Formats: sequence, C-alpha cells, structure tokens
Amino acid sequence: MTSLQPDQTHHAAGLGISIEGVRRVFPGGVTAIDRADLQISPGEFVSILGPSGCGKSTLLRIIAGLEKPDAGTVAVTGQHAPATPEAADVAYVFQDAHLLPWRSVLRNAELPLELMGADRAPRREAAKQALTQVGLADALDRYPAQLSGGMRMRVSLARALVTKPRLLLLDEPFAALDEITRQRLDEQLIKLWQDFGMTVIFVTHSTAEAAFLSQRAVVMSRRPGRVILDQRLDLPARRDVSTRSDPRMVAATKIIFDALERES
Repeated sequence: MTSLQPDQTHHAAGLGISIEGVRRVFPGGVTAIDRADLQISPGEFVSILGPSGCGKSTLLRIIAGLEKPDAGTVAVTGQHAPATPEAADVAYVFQDAHLLPWRSVLRNAELPLELMGADRAPRREAAKQALTQVGLADALDRYPAQLSGGMRMRVSLARALVTKPRLLLLDEPFAALDEITRQRLDEQLIKLWQDFGMTVIFVTHSTAEAAFLSQRAVVMSRRPGRVILDQRLDLPARRDVSTRSDPRMVAATKIIFDALERES
C-alpha cells in the first residue's frame, strides 16, 4: 500500500470545516449537542467516536447541511471554498447502502449525476470509473439483491464518489459487516482518500477502526455531546495489515478507548 498521505496535487481539493459553539436541541427539549468546537483542515481524515446517543450522527448531519444548529456556526474553509456547507460539494454515506433494488449497480452509481441533470454518456462513464475504483468493474449489470453486504457498500461508496466530492461524510458505513470485509473496506477507503484528496469525516464506534484509518480521532462526551478528546495519532504514514499489530496503533487505540470508557 502506498503512503497514507493524500496526493499533494489533489490536496487543495479538500474542504476544511470550522465548527464553533454548535448546539442542537431536539423537539421536546432534549439537547443533543452543546458547545461543540472542532477544526478540520482541508484533506484531513478525522474519525468521530462517542457513546450511543451522544450526537455524532447529528453533528455529521449539521456539517452536511441536512440539519441546522440552534446555536453556533459551521463554516467551510479551503481553496475556492463555498460560503456555506450547503453549497459545498459534499457526499454522505450512511450505514445502510440504500441502493434502489430495481436499478443495476451501474445505474445506482450514476444516480447523483442523473439527478444533477448530467447527460447519459458522461454520467455512465463517470459511474464506471467510480465502480472500477472500488473494485466492481465486473459487476455493473448486477442488481442489489445479487450482491453481498460488502459489495453493496462498495456501490454506495462509488455513488458517493461519482461527483468527485471535496468532503466525504461517512456514518458508520461498515458497522453491519463481518470483520474481514470491514478491514478490507477500511484499507480501500484509505486508498480512495489518497486518490481523491478529499476531506473525510468518519463516524464509528470502533476504536481500532478509528486508529487504523485516521490522522485524528475525536471523542464526544455523553449527551449533550461536546468534544472531550481531539487526538492526533502517532502512527506510521504507511498503513497496511501489519499496522494493526504495530505497538503505536495499540497505544493509539488505548487512548481512544480510555476516553470512551470515561464517558460510559
């Protein structure tokens, strides 16, 4: 596997995110997030962890512009950055692949470009390229029911990448997969990050997954969620199967685990 650092020629493609004093109160008065502060540089890979119900997914939705904070600000930074996250080139991957069962793999992958009004020929070509990048070049004509869970998630990743996003948000995308498939997709996600140079924000419950993937691990407190740990990970730039048993990864995983344990 190549260096973990993204290709510097594409590094400017990533968007930075500045989160200051964000607060979100649900109907009924439940405060999900309170005074959350986080700075993410363009091109970084950051994982967010925390107890169930601490607001991780809510924060991701706020960054994506799918929800509005009740207080605080979310601003986009970076080269040619838009004024707001809503205007940014953002892709969102959910825990469930959410594929349309009546559409082939190719037609699922091209859907974002179709909704944007792209012509058929270029959008099909872009979808083929994205599917090739996730290792599904030989599955273009299959349907979701014919795919394994790991393959369905690869289609979801291809669909997210087909627009060449500058910010990729992932909400526990591999949580329902078996461990071997999950580790393989982790390795593939690193490669995709390298190739595209986008900023990645990855929500997970797995301390080992966060340590393996990320440059930084962010831990949120119990509800109302706020950042209690923002840890830059002291790990080798090159990450592969051997990294999982590296003492530095063991140490990084423990730091994340200890912060989570304090909130349990």
